[in-house]
Amino acid sequence: MNRVLLLPALAFASLLYLSEPLQAQQKTSKTTATSGVEKRYVDEIGTLASQSSVKKAFQFFVDLEPQTMKDLINLTETPSPPFKETVRAKKYAAMLKEAGADSVWIDEVSNVIAKRKGRKGSKTVVIESHLDTVFPEGTDVKVKYKGDTLYAPGVGDDTRGLTAILAVLKGMEAASIETDADVLFVGAVGEEGLGDLRGVKHLLRKGGPKVDSYIAVDGDGISSIVHRGLGSHRYRITFKGPGGHSYGSFGIVNPHSALGKAIYYFTTEADKVTRQGVKTTYSVSVINGGTSVNAIPYESWMEIDMRSESPEKLNEVDQLLQAAVQRALNEENGIKRQGPDLTVDVKKIGDRPSGKTDASAAIVQRAMAATSYMNVAPQLDVASTNANTPIALGIPAVTIGSGGTGGGEHSLNEWWLNDKGYLGMQRILLVLLAEAGLDKGAAASKVKAEKRR
Repeated sequence: MNRVLLLPALAFASLLYLSEPLQAQQKTSKTTATSGVEKRYVDEIGTLASQSSVKKAFQFFVDLEPQTMKDLINLTETPSPPFKETVRAKKYAAMLKEAGADSVWIDEVSNVIAKRKGRKGSKTVVIESHLDTVFPEGTDVKVKYKGDTLYAPGVGDDTRGLTAILAVLKGMEAASIETDADVLFVGAVGEEGLGDLRGVKHLLRKGGPKVDSYIAVDGDGISSIVHRGLGSHRYRITFKGPGGHSYGSFGIVNPHSALGKAIYYFTTEADKVTRQGVKTTYSVSVINGGTSVNAIPYESWMEIDMRSESPEKLNEVDQLLQAAVQRALNEENGIKRQGPDLTVDVKKIGDRPSGKTDASAAIVQRAMAATSYMNVAPQLDVASTNANTPIALGIPAVTIGSGGTGGGEHSLNEWWLNDKGYLGMQRILLVLLAEAGLDKGAAASKVKAEKRR
């Protein structure tokens, strides 16, 4: 999960920009827990929570905590490097099947999908966490304890999310909870870094399953509700020339010179347009090239990241980059004294869509009401998560936390503490049931037998 901005509960009029990760931002507002939530959704969540089957599931989550911790350790210690999530995918698929899903499969890109059929099946709700971590192959992912705290790369982001939705499935089975809608429990690949949300993009591709609403589980705590997708464009830009001796070939094009000019022109103009309006960022993050101090390089490349929740602002900064690159290319070719022209390769390596699910939308209001039910003030956020894709496609979507407390995401010292972690599953269940519809008709055992033949 890539997290940069916090928007407090709707009662707040001003925006508060922070740089801490999501785990550091689970702070309770001083407003009342129901601020900004429509009464009908507060009543809906209250009614759901009062159902005997839901109460049973709530208690089940508490009793299940020892097994949930074992599942977390098991999955954390199953490496899932970028683009190599297959081993964890197979293990997670087996766990979902054992938990009681009606059918489980691994799709073409290694997403794990478990279907739990609804009584009506006229609607499909996705509940999802991502399988991948940011850590390369060979990273030590053994879980270590310091008191009650678990330390391991990926233990919170997003392995805890996987175990949370697995526990929700177990709880629904144990409490004989049936829904009107079909529910897809998904472990998605490719959320982090250059994965570029590829798992969810594939899931929601044209010709894929029709999805009516989407709940991503990422991050910890029970206050945050991400309803605005932070979009990003990422590029690798490579200037190429013939290369040669620094003295003998002097006068040929120099890729480093062009790269330096491109960076200067881009950052100078980008600075101007990002000082006002919606928060928009840019970063020249990686630079490489060259072979020796006495050699003119044959190539010079950089990787750039740009982010904004505004598609228009993101495109504006993108256009400044393209113009800067071409200006640098032309200037370097204009001053050469010998040899062939410099060339440039502009490759987009990341494209995360932006957009928002309006705060008044049912799924956001339900998430807020469920948070309020826990007597916690809901916080409306913007972040880059797997919810970006459904949001951009117009599918109502949010990202909510998995409970507990954590920190150090994307570092070798990542940690997670089971501080009433069961509250995370309880909130997830309430939001899921509000979206999927709780079947209150015939006896659950009879419904289950009929619908799952």
